[in-house]
Amino acid sequence: MYALFDDAGKFHAGRLMSETDSSVQVELDSGKRVKVKVANVMLRFDQPAPAELMAQAQTLAAEIDLGLAWEFAPEGEFSFTDLAHEYFDASAGPDKQAATLLRLFDAPHYFRRLGRGLFRKAPEETVKAALLGIERKKAVAAQIDAWATELTQGGCPAPVREQLYRILFKPDKNAAEYKAVVEAARRAQRAPLDLLKAAGAIDSAYQFHWRRFLFEQFPKGHAFAAELSAPEVRDTLPLAPVQAFSIDDSATTEIDDALSVTGIGQGTVILGIHIAAPGLAITPDSALDKVARERLSTVYMPGWKITMLPDAVVQAYTLVEGRDCPAISLYVTLDEATLQLRGTETRIERVPVAANLRHDQLDEVVTEASLTGEAVAEYPFAAELAFCFRLARHLKAAREVVRGKPELFTRPDYNFRLESDDDETEPTGHERVTIVTRRRGAPLDLIVAEAMILANSHWGGWLAEHGVPGIYRSQSSMLPGVKVRMGTKPQPHAGMGVAQYAWSTSPLRRYVDLVNQWQIIACARHGRTAALAAPFRPKDAALFSVISAFDAAYSAYNGFQQGIERYWTLRWLEQNAVAEIDAAVMKDGLVRAETLPLVFRLPGTESLPRGSRVRARITGMDLLTLDLHATLAARLDVAAPAAVAEEEGAEDEIEASGPLTIAIDLDEGAPVVDLAAGPA
Repeated sequence: MYALFDDAGKFHAGRLMSETDSSVQVELDSGKRVKVKVANVMLRFDQPAPAELMAQAQTLAAEIDLGLAWEFAPEGEFSFTDLAHEYFDASAGPDKQAATLLRLFDAPHYFRRLGRGLFRKAPEETVKAALLGIERKKAVAAQIDAWATELTQGGCPAPVREQLYRILFKPDKNAAEYKAVVEAARRAQRAPLDLLKAAGAIDSAYQFHWRRFLFEQFPKGHAFAAELSAPEVRDTLPLAPVQAFSIDDSATTEIDDALSVTGIGQGTVILGIHIAAPGLAITPDSALDKVARERLSTVYMPGWKITMLPDAVVQAYTLVEGRDCPAISLYVTLDEATLQLRGTETRIERVPVAANLRHDQLDEVVTEASLTGEAVAEYPFAAELAFCFRLARHLKAAREVVRGKPELFTRPDYNFRLESDDDETEPTGHERVTIVTRRRGAPLDLIVAEAMILANSHWGGWLAEHGVPGIYRSQSSMLPGVKVRMGTKPQPHAGMGVAQYAWSTSPLRRYVDLVNQWQIIACARHGRTAALAAPFRPKDAALFSVISAFDAAYSAYNGFQQGIERYWTLRWLEQNAVAEIDAAVMKDGLVRAETLPLVFRLPGTESLPRGSRVRARITGMDLLTLDLHATLAARLDVAAPAAVAEEEGAEDEIEASGPLTIAIDLDEGAPVVDLAAGPA
């Protein structure tokens, strides 16, 4: 005697060895004996043999017409043996009964399983819906196969091209387009990115990087709503008795800061640090605030930018020359001879902006020699700039005492200029690029940087004195690995050598600065009762939310800026047909180009001392992955490791008017594309 039994949805047949009231023992063809509950025994038979029965049943099951079986099935509960007699004939044997069982069990859209070999017909509507779903799945599977075939043959289906960035970076793994790419990559034994590139899905490396960034950071687009407008400052503000000037690059439109100097030659000099004041008009939770909070910062890149605020709003509050601009001003009173601090005062006022000075027009003229009187040169605000430079060097020296070591700027900054017929049109990636070197710590840079550090440090302490929380940046020590952190309490910033530091001087382009400006305005208006009137209170959860969101966004924006500057650096090499470049060894086979913002891997330098100068021969580049391929052409010299100057401290903290261009400085080349290198 043999038995067919159900084992967790799988059917087996074997010889019946023994039986009790609750279970039976069955010997399978393999010789293995299993204990089976009586309730799980579906069929008992004496012929044919178990293996033969299962083979016959599977063949017959494939031939059963489910639609016809559904028609023949009785209403209500029924057993598979009942349907076998109805479908085949009244004398249907074990093979046909087993075939019916297998077929019913594999067709839940036609028959509902009730257990113990019992079934019930599914309602007609359910059957129709299930059949429609099956046909749809077949159609999708056929479509996936067709798309995968087209991809492996070097073509790219339009739906795949349209979903390119979602497929690569935020895939819906149930989507047909994603499955087609995975299947094509499996067939072709290629990485998805390589496959899509070969299929023509990525026709522009620049657009790939740009569209990927927009997809990840601005999925709803980066255009502003048309109805956003700049509210007016309703307060009647006094006019400051100064003539202020700003120092920025010519491309800067968000002029956040300006300076003024009065009293030169009178023994007491007053330095005015004037910051654009959108916080006087934009209020928390307003439409503009929500936009700024969503973006959190302006995004900078060569030839283009995505501003935090609409251009019309920026133009309403920017410190443009020829206007009396609303501003938050910090006045620092100093002894002219000793530069000793005598007092400070914060005012809310209108500031006459006399001039917008530009780096690219004055850097070659406003030199250290001209500012110290060793050389003669003519330029606007010469006396004021000379005093500011003297003060900046004094402030920097004082910070370096606290730091315990001087700030060394051994590497230059780089500015990227794109040659385009229309500055109002975003780049396409095909423009000719010029890379201009600027010495770090140049006099005009130093003047602005030290003034902004002074303001941010002072206002951070001022908020604390009034019991008003702000958003601070701090660094507990300068030991390797100790990072700059953001928080709501004033703490020392070891890298900068200040007691506290709160970003407050760029409210047009950083949301953190706008938040701090609201708090500073409360202190200026309400004095000791400011804590009751400030928009944000101590331990306000909203402040921690801003910090978390800003950290993530600012990191992503800077990462994109570094990546896109690397793209333009590679394009510069390509456009100028550069075959060899000189570089300095860093570590682990990485080298830094001497005259470009470029770090790349150079085989053969792994054992060279840090600082060794080498010449690299360029063998190729990939604008999609931003890789530069090179071989070691020559060793130029070997510098002792101790002779290599290290730049430490506040590299990302030094303020500048306008965007900061941060040279790429990666110890490890992080991949720009988050895809597996091998086949899917």
